[in-house]
Amino acid sequence: MTLLWIVLFTLLGGAASAGAAGALLLVPDRLRERLLPSLVSYAVGAMLAAAFLGLLPEAFEYPGTTPQQVTGVLLGGILLFFVLEKFVLWRHCHTDACAAHGSHAPLATARPWRAAGTLVLVGDSVHNLIDGVLIAAAFLTDARLGVLTALAIVAHEIPQEIGDVAVLVHSGYSRGKAMLYNLLTNLPTLIGGVVAYFALEPLHGALPYVLTLAAASFIYIAVADLIPDLHRRPEPAATLAQVLLIGAGIGTIVLSHLALEHWLH
Repeated sequence: MTLLWIVLFTLLGGAASAGAAGALLLVPDRLRERLLPSLVSYAVGAMLAAAFLGLLPEAFEYPGTTPQQVTGVLLGGILLFFVLEKFVLWRHCHTDACAAHGSHAPLATARPWRAAGTLVLVGDSVHNLIDGVLIAAAFLTDARLGVLTALAIVAHEIPQEIGDVAVLVHSGYSRGKAMLYNLLTNLPTLIGGVVAYFALEPLHGALPYVLTLAAASFIYIAVADLIPDLHRRPEPAATLAQVLLIGAGIGTIVLSHLALEHWLH
């Protein structure tokens, strides 16, 4: 049953994020630029809530772990993702003109688009493979935690996938091919989830540390990548909207947790 949940949510998560990105790419550019910052704000709340209210509490409560071990892995994970980002392995956004971050920098400042499109496809495949591992680890710990982790990943993936498709289009791909290739890069999520199920199931002692690494990735992306972009809009009205949308992201995770707890019990 656990494997079925992993397969279902890795497939649904990839399809939902890629589908939403494809749909939003079809709307007028001006409207899409207005929607992206809102999606980024919402993703910040969802990712931080999943990390601090879902993943880390489970890691702390896992039998045989100590707070020092969990926080040590959390610190090491944040540093690890910093290094990986430097080498364009964790995130594929390598210019200041990254639409996935809601950036408004002119597209002309980016690297040559053909090379950028290739990097997007490779980088996104690796990224999604890791996402599959994180979803599997969460489901192996608790079904509710697995659903919350999948929701947080989708919340972050939607604005990122919009940026991916935009880069592919500017690289010379047609909109149809860009959407198709972007959808195919989500298949490694399923592969990562299934492989992790069989690899992690006999190694239950490693699960709290995988959950902590997942929390570290969420915290790093939210704090290092997304929140700095929100500070580009310091005016009071924009700040209020950001706070409300971050709260909405947190509220989604909390309400989802309560609903799943009621449903499963």
